[in-house]
Amino acid sequence: MSNTQKKLLLQVENLSIGFTQYVKGTEQRVIRPISDLQVDIHEGEIVAVVGASGSGKSLLAHAVLGILPGNAICEGEIRYRGETMTDERKAKLRGREISFIPQSVNYLDPLMTVGKQVQIGLDKNEATRVQQALFQQYGLKKSDGKLYPHELSGGMLRRVLFATSVRKGVRLVIADEPTPGIHPALLAEILKQLEQFAKEGAGVMLITHDLMSALEIADRVAVIRDGRTIEISDAEAFEGKGERLKNEYTQRLWRALPQNDFDLEFQGKGGLT
Repeated sequence: MSNTQKKLLLQVENLSIGFTQYVKGTEQRVIRPISDLQVDIHEGEIVAVVGASGSGKSLLAHAVLGILPGNAICEGEIRYRGETMTDERKAKLRGREISFIPQSVNYLDPLMTVGKQVQIGLDKNEATRVQQALFQQYGLKKSDGKLYPHELSGGMLRRVLFATSVRKGVRLVIADEPTPGIHPALLAEILKQLEQFAKEGAGVMLITHDLMSALEIADRVAVIRDGRTIEISDAEAFEGKGERLKNEYTQRLWRALPQNDFDLEFQGKGGLT
């Protein structure tokens, strides 16, 4: 089904994010790491947001979720299902219709069993049953629920993060770097799970610097550089020498990968490092 036939879930237009800082006494300045971001996601679609570290990928996610720090200045338009996302609406949807899979397993509480952590926010009368069903869905044993995070492997912790983040009723999944430096088998498992969310009708924003992994499941790729969206292309355009890609930076980004020209000079000048 083409995007023209799917319902639009999320629209981000002209997003600008700045942070106020004190420099001398009461004198303030504003640093603006994001100046012009654009992205949209439809139901059942996976959009990979790709860029180097510090390009603004995670700030985009935090702006959509409404979890930017208090000194943030957020301008531009964010709409979800056609309606503007106010701070109040973001708080209402966060963890319900919009789920966030964080980058680090350190988001888990080291002093609480993982089973109890998955039960947070669930109806008390159904919490245990739902938690156990989620564990089964994500390949965890019932007994794993009694363990603390330090007692689980990295792969198991990733599954727990999915269980705490993605539940029934979720329509938009935002995954922030869910695949950094992990075993290939676990990488395949995570990509398969994200793909399953899309098959079930949810929109998925996959934030990553791992372009090749993203291309395995993404429908489109948004490339960010220095706080700006410089290109949004179909995943199929990333082929050959990148002739179908529109922006020179994106073309060089593609050719810098090992299986292509392996442009070492480009990797040291703003590539995905």
